[in-house]
Amino acid sequence: MMQMIIANRLSDGRVVFLSERAGWVPDIADGLLLRGRPDAVQRLAKAQQAVGANVVVDPYLIDVLVEDGRRRPAQIREQIRAFGPSVGDQPPGRGV
Repeated sequence: MMQMIIANRLSDGRVVFLSERAGWVPDIADGLLLRGRPDAVQRLAKAQQAVGANVVVDPYLIDVLVEDGRRRPAQIREQIRAFGPSVGDQPPGRGV
């Protein structure tokens, strides 16, 4: 299974993904796909440097599925982090 590195940007708290050039991007489609465990571990170690530089907090690896050319985190927690809440807007007074 492919993986990506996800974190939160310190400047605004936004969820971001490690990109090819070791920067951080808010769109999962622009993040770096990691295909092997050695590469993932090495990139995660590099991502930790961004923690020390106060760029991001809590980077970690997530499993990613690619279906019809679109990336999607394998776990629901990361799907919510990547794409937003799992419920639509509700009119006032109407619970889920």
